[in-house]
Amino acid sequence: MTDTSAGRRRGRPPRTESADTRDRILDAAREEFSERGYEKTSVRGIAKSAGVDSALVHHYFGTKEQVFEAAVEVAFAPALKVRDAVLEGPLDDVGERMTRTIFGLWENPVTRRPLLAIVRSAVNNDAAAAVFRRLVTAQLMRRIAGEIDAPDAQLRAELAAAQLVGVAMMRYVIKIEPIASADVEQIITRVAPVVQGHLTGWQQADS
Repeated sequence: MTDTSAGRRRGRPPRTESADTRDRILDAAREEFSERGYEKTSVRGIAKSAGVDSALVHHYFGTKEQVFEAAVEVAFAPALKVRDAVLEGPLDDVGERMTRTIFGLWENPVTRRPLLAIVRSAVNNDAAAAVFRRLVTAQLMRRIAGEIDAPDAQLRAELAAAQLVGVAMMRYVIKIEPIASADVEQIITRVAPVVQGHLTGWQQADS
């Protein structure tokens, strides 16, 4: 009698098996980048952590930079959903909505870990920083800038992002006191008006 199950195992893996393998590699990549940073993470280390051969990591994702970009996109997905929520409502209080939702992601342990991996890697490596900038600019800040009726909308959106990233770095990565241990509501109350000012505040007078 023919062993049909053996025959099914040969050739290209079933679609669900491929998806599971990709997800396992991405999970391992986020863990490795979070624990070791971009420089010390290797494709071989990611493969070992995922329980697959290094060639399979290259097959699905390519280079280490491409693995990092794929891992960042998955980890950044909650922030992209936040983007849509932030833009639902009047611009008069978009700074408060943006600040509250971004710090909500940092305060949640589930979303904080991949964010830490992204920021730590971006700070220490030019290639990782380029991936981070490309993702943030293309998928987050350009959308927000598109809602601002000002000639310097892109600069405004990027300054707002810089404000939020800077405070998050000091609170969650560098852990400078008293920012690190301050109540998050106090942080939001102080930062939100500054973010609002960057987005919709002072306009340069015409010369």
